[in-house]
Amino acid sequence: MNRVNKIKQEQNDGHWNFMRFRSDAYDAGQALEQIAFADGALSTMTKELMAIGIAIQAGSEAAIERHIERAAAQGASFEEAIEAIEVGVAMGGGLAAASAHFAFQALDRAYPREILKR
Repeated sequence: MNRVNKIKQEQNDGHWNFMRFRSDAYDAGQALEQIAFADGALSTMTKELMAIGIAIQAGSEAAIERHIERAAAQGASFEEAIEAIEVGVAMGGGLAAASAHFAFQALDRAYPREILKR
């Protein structure tokens, strides 16, 4: 759990510093993310599930945590999140499988009641 809290604190600190130093590039990236994840032909939930698989492939623990939390908040089921992780592993191979270990810890936090049922 400390590892997750550390990741979240680093993200918050980084975001605050970018905002403090008035980074136009960071602001543009934030705007792009808002546009890309908005409901459209694909729902925000579907996009968050896609992002889980991509984050698994990229090996980004911060992105894995963030997109699992966001997918859950958008109403993604536990099973849908598991399948997104599985697709990421299938597309990324062995290195992505290592990222999946962290993803299952994030699932435990986002879906505690579902984990208890198993």
